[in-house]
Amino acid sequence: MSDDSNRLDSMDVIPTGAALGAEITGPDLSRPLPAETVAALRAAVLEHGVVFFRGQSLDDAAQLAFTRYFGPASVHIRDNQPDRPTDEIMMVSNVRENGKPIGSLGHGEIRFHSDLSYMPHPGTFSILYAVEIPAAGGATSWCNNSAAYDGLDDAMKVRLDGLRATHLHFRPEQNPDPSVDHPIVCTHPETGHKTLFVSPYFTKSVVGMAEDEGQTLLDTLFAHQTRDAYIWAHHWRVGDLVMWDNRATMHRREPFPDSQRRILKRTQIFSETRPVA
Repeated sequence: MSDDSNRLDSMDVIPTGAALGAEITGPDLSRPLPAETVAALRAAVLEHGVVFFRGQSLDDAAQLAFTRYFGPASVHIRDNQPDRPTDEIMMVSNVRENGKPIGSLGHGEIRFHSDLSYMPHPGTFSILYAVEIPAAGGATSWCNNSAAYDGLDDAMKVRLDGLRATHLHFRPEQNPDPSVDHPIVCTHPETGHKTLFVSPYFTKSVVGMAEDEGQTLLDTLFAHQTRDAYIWAHHWRVGDLVMWDNRATMHRREPFPDSQRRILKRTQIFSETRPVA
């Protein structure tokens, strides 16, 4: 049964005014969502790349229920995560209890990346819920990779046609064998838009290209993607839930003081198909 407070006519989508991103007001994500509201939320994510909700109060079951409106909630492949109450929820935190970390990813910068691009079937939607937020730092920025592709000149678009790039995680144990490569330019399976599918964190080489030439090409693309014109930054508050489309965006985290606590809970949906040009 759905809740009347989550009717479609109670929801507003407010674009950030940047290259991507929108705030969604109205829904209480701790309560069930009617099908028409779910459809509108999916459309908003596809249109804006990333959406956020303020002031939510979610336990693990509610976050999983919200995630499952958009696909199966998958257990993250990291095999070094601490024990946690809900397997499908990855704790993103620098907090230690009894001398041991309660989560992963610490307090440092995390460079631009698309979640799980080093897997044959990368992430589609990621969902991150803020439990504790530091007083300074820790903002997350997203890049609109579809707009970045559109902004390339025609000569570069022709050059990229048919090229593939290898993606690797810096932890070797997380990489499949053999390693994975994807088209540098992918077609989004739901929108049909062309999008750059490379990132500074995970993309390591261009298939069939000499190392120096391939790195020069990748560096050119990275510099283009990360222009301010294609980026929007989210400054977290407790109770924020942010959902984004990894097929059309990449994101980075700013560092924050390790002396300040940061706890977020992440759920992840994997793609059912491999990226295609």
